[in-house]
Amino acid sequence: MRWRSLLAAGVLAFGLAGCAGVHKSAGSSARLDDTPRIAVISAFQPELALLLNRLQGPVKHSVDGVDFTTGTLEGKPVVLFLSGISMTNATMNTQRVLDRFRITHIVFSGIAGGVNPSLHVGDVTVPAQWGQYLEVLMAREAAPGKFTAPPFIKDATLPNFGMMHPRPVEVRSAAHPQIERRFWFEADPKMLEVARSIRNVDLASCSAGKCLARKPQLVIGGNGVSGQAFMDNKAYREYTFKTFQANVLDMETAAVGMVAYSNGVPYIAFRSLSDLAGGGEGENEMGTFMGIAADNSAKVMLAFLAAWK
Repeated sequence: MRWRSLLAAGVLAFGLAGCAGVHKSAGSSARLDDTPRIAVISAFQPELALLLNRLQGPVKHSVDGVDFTTGTLEGKPVVLFLSGISMTNATMNTQRVLDRFRITHIVFSGIAGGVNPSLHVGDVTVPAQWGQYLEVLMAREAAPGKFTAPPFIKDATLPNFGMMHPRPVEVRSAAHPQIERRFWFEADPKMLEVARSIRNVDLASCSAGKCLARKPQLVIGGNGVSGQAFMDNKAYREYTFKTFQANVLDMETAAVGMVAYSNGVPYIAFRSLSDLAGGGEGENEMGTFMGIAADNSAKVMLAFLAAWK
């Protein structure tokens, strides 16, 4: 009986140890790959499709349900993955790739809503900086149509849209360990310089029998903004352009820029206009031109990788 009890105890201990090992492995932050790589991010599958098709020597890794695929693009070692849509997903999964891989630079490729009225669907933008335009104070209405910030909030200095007063965000980094407040997160100047050198990318005007009214253009520089809402409102679009001088808006890039800043990793983002964020005639254009925009952004990003030294 004593022998059986010892055997049962041993089996139970082995089983528990095995469970503990599996749990540790699942929650481990061990690096999955030691090759220095460029992280190439898109928010959702249509934005990444062309890039995955071009990837050489793909090897897939899975971390907490997120697939990371290593390989080479334009001769450069990369890891491709989807951030997921939204600021929270982008923040979480950008940090995850930095923790699990040896990342030297971050590149985002995807679609966006156009804010600058001089830009058109299909155009590709590469902003010099990104801000979180929906990080706001919701002010109380002190009088009809008049919204006032509490006296202890001193950083809501940008023009408001009704009760919504934009504010900078708190951030810390290795270079600045004390909390600072920033609105803009700048793209890396060297990466931006390479982007400015890109020439002769054949940007598509038609897809699946649907064509744009004009040939898309590549626009380098200016501002982009990101927030946790899909924006399809003409009045707010006009406010966004006037207040932030933004060319485009999306739901991820400024969050990626903040994580990049905090970790001291250079980043840049390529965003092609799939719609006009409420500024176009009729219903939102994204469902019609998403494919053209996603591929145009990916084409410019590939040209960037080819030019990157």
